[in-house]
Parts: sequence; C-alpha cells; structure tokens
Amino acid sequence: MEFQNYINGKWISSKTTFATVNPATEEILAQIAEANLADVESAVQAASEAFKSWRLTPAPLRGELLFKVGDILKTKKEELARLLTQDMGKVITEARGDIQEAIDMAYFMGGEGRRLLGYTAPVEMPNKFGMAMRDPSGVVGIITPWNFPIAVPSWKIFPALIAGNTLIWKPSPETPAISAAFTKVFEEAGLPAGVFNLLLAPGAEVGRALVDHPGVRVLSFTGSTTTGRAIAEAAGRLNKKVSLEMGGKNAIIVLDDADLELVADATLWAAFGTTGQRCTAASRLIVQKGIAPKLKEALLARTKKLTLGNGLDLNVEVGPVINKIALDRIHNYVQVGQKEGARVLTGAEITDVNGKGFFYAPTLFDGVRPGSTLEAEEVFGPVLSIIEVNSLEEAIEINNRSKYGLSTSIFTQDVNRAFTAMRDIFTGLVYINHGTTGAEIQFPFGGVRGTGNGHREAGQTALELFTEWKSIYVDYSGKLQRAQIDNRE
Repeated sequence: MEFQNYINGKWISSKTTFATVNPATEEILAQIAEANLADVESAVQAASEAFKSWRLTPAPLRGELLFKVGDILKTKKEELARLLTQDMGKVITEARGDIQEAIDMAYFMGGEGRRLLGYTAPVEMPNKFGMAMRDPSGVVGIITPWNFPIAVPSWKIFPALIAGNTLIWKPSPETPAISAAFTKVFEEAGLPAGVFNLLLAPGAEVGRALVDHPGVRVLSFTGSTTTGRAIAEAAGRLNKKVSLEMGGKNAIIVLDDADLELVADATLWAAFGTTGQRCTAASRLIVQKGIAPKLKEALLARTKKLTLGNGLDLNVEVGPVINKIALDRIHNYVQVGQKEGARVLTGAEITDVNGKGFFYAPTLFDGVRPGSTLEAEEVFGPVLSIIEVNSLEEAIEINNRSKYGLSTSIFTQDVNRAFTAMRDIFTGLVYINHGTTGAEIQFPFGGVRGTGNGHREAGQTALELFTEWKSIYVDYSGKLQRAQIDNRE
C-alpha cells in the first residue's frame, strides 16, 4: 500500500518514500511518497491560482461541497476509523469519534456558507450607508499533529474552505496514511483542483518552507509549544496571521462533596483515553483531602483493570503510544517523578503486549508536589498525578499557576462553589462535573498562557483567522461630507 501527495488535483509520486508504522504491532502499514521543496512551490502556486476562482464561488455553493464531504465521511466512517487506528493506535471506538467530529464540522461549517455574517450599523452623516463584511485571507498553511489526525485538521480545513481560502495541509508524518485517505474524500466530493493540497513529509524542512513562503498568508498550527513558538517568530517577521494551539497541563479539581463514582469514571476516561495523548488529557488530579483516600482507592482498582492492546480489538481499553520516542520520553518523566519524591500507586513501566508495540502501563502517582516536574510539565502519556489540597481556593490557585491554560474540570454538588470556579479558573475550557475532554464543535476551542496565542478554533470564532474584515461606506448625498468635521458644531 502506498499513499502520495496531492497537488493541484493530482496525486504526485516521489523518488523518495518513508514508512508509516502501526504502533500496536510495529508492522509497516504503508509507504508514503515524500514531499520536497519543489512540491511546496508547486502547491503554493496551485493554491494561489485556485484562489482566484474559489473566492468568487458563492459561499452557499462552497457550503454544499462541504455537506457532500460530510456525507462521504458518513459512508466511509468505519473504513476510515479502522485505518486511523492502524496508523495512530487509538482504540476503534475513539477512532470513530475522531471521524464523527469531522462529519459534525463539515455540516456546521457548510451551514456557515449561508451566514459568514458581517453587519451594518448607523453612520454619522445623512444619506450615507455603512457595513462591514468578510473577505477570505488567501492561501492558508495548515500543520497538524498525529493524536487526532482527522478531528483537528477538520477544525482548520472546513472554516478555511467555507471562507473562500485555498489551503496546503502538512499533517504529521506519524499519520500520513489516514491523512491521504481524508484528502481523497475532498477529491471525491469534487473540490476544484488546487483548492486543497496535501504534503506528506518527515522532518521540519517542508513545514519550515511552508511557514516561510511569501505566498502563504495564514498559518494554523497545532503541536508542541517549542515548534509553535518557532512558527510564531518566523510568521511575525513576515507579517503573517498565525494561530497556535499548543500544550496543556489540565487538571480535574475534586471537592469533598463530589459524586465519587462519577469522578472515578470521568477521571479514568480523561486521563487514559487516547492513552493520555490528548492536549486536553487530565494529567493532574487536584483533590480535597477529605475525599482523597476513597478516590485513590477507587482509581487504583479501576486503573489496574484497564486492558492494553491493539485498538482494533473491541475488548481493548488503552492502545499504544505513538512511537518508541514517545515511549521513552514518558518513562523518563516517570523516573524523574520518582526521583523527586512522588509515589507510584500503579504502572510506571513499559509494558509487553505480545512482544510488539509501544505500550505504557496507565500510571497513578500520589504525593506529587506543586511545582515539581510531574506537576508542571506536559507528559503526553497515560500518567496521572494526584495533588492533595485543603480548599477550593488552594485548588484553583495551583491550577492557574500552570504555564499552560487549556482545560480544567471541577466536581462538586455545591452550585455556589461551581460558579466560583467558573469565575476564577483561567483556562480556555471549563467543565462542571465532567472530565477535561469532550469539547463540541459549535463552541470556541483553545487556551491561554502557553497553550495558545489568542485565537480559537471551532464555532463561529474559527472564521476570524481565515477572514479579513472590510468596512464599506456608500455616500449617496452627492456632495462631500467630512465625517467628524461637518457633523459637529
């Protein structure tokens, strides 16, 4: 099986290829045509040329194409989910959810084709009219990670297209097969040549060329904080618009009056779903001391029973991590945590599952100190750190101290304390009596501090990155009217 790059409506082969590996079996899933700098130039030229006509295509018609993409995704959902699991490792039920999020976004953004709302407002002078409307930004460069290889790109691709932009997508080299399969859906839907371009490549060269290319006016990135900051610096020098969605160190706050069983269910899912490889994964459990002993007991029993294995097996609850590098990085964080005095309740080891794959045992740490490495750094794996506190105020203070600010949840049956938390927690997402994951596409998604740079994905707010405001004034008085001069004594 081989997957190729997609440029100007054609699948492009390459003399050089790289392999994508199933992280559960370590078997080669497919060979991938490797894009090069010439392909970047071709893709930008194709997108620039296609922009001339795509921006003039009526937005409702662009929306109909997105509806068609959603329909095709529905028919191919199981096929794509199975490929996604083989390419990335997450369990099949989560892979189906990954595809479903793209279906939801296709329909949501398709509907925006009959809105793309601007506005009118009263003006100062008689016989004069004023309005504000949106223009597309131009050619968009999209760089996405491997952990949600369909959902995350869909948050960027669909709003970019509905707004009238053309795009070049560079997905993670860890998940090229599912990325190419996703691209084929847009081709099948009938997107004009050059509107959607795909570049598959390992390393940083192609991504860097996309960031630096003067023909790319907007950049949307999801990935590591280090890479995101480098992109922002480069884009800033070139005066480009750039959206960054980066790291997280998310916390579940549990107060003494919380529903113990609900907390255990939600924490297990938030911490170990997607094997902890989510930007919204719960990696800190900030627990009031009164409920801490019973909660630790419940979590320990449940964590030990989690089944690891190939995500295509319906009995498996936790799949592999993405690769050997991630496996070693997670284990290194665990060892650092132990050296700093945190106590392992369970896990903390690389696990053998039939002698193949990159599996790490779901891990619980107790006695984690605020400010320690485990409490502060993003592990991006199945590791949960328990921190005990005396009060809601202390819990919020520890939560807000993080250099990241993506998602926080709180469990309490006291409405007053719930509203206090809603007011005082400073993260982009806040959940009440729910884990830190589960964002829906109709609301803004993103974080503060080291997590992002002020932009939001999903919802109508996603259109802000991909559009430029244009203010229009129509004077039908037949004479010169000097605003702020002629309308004042």
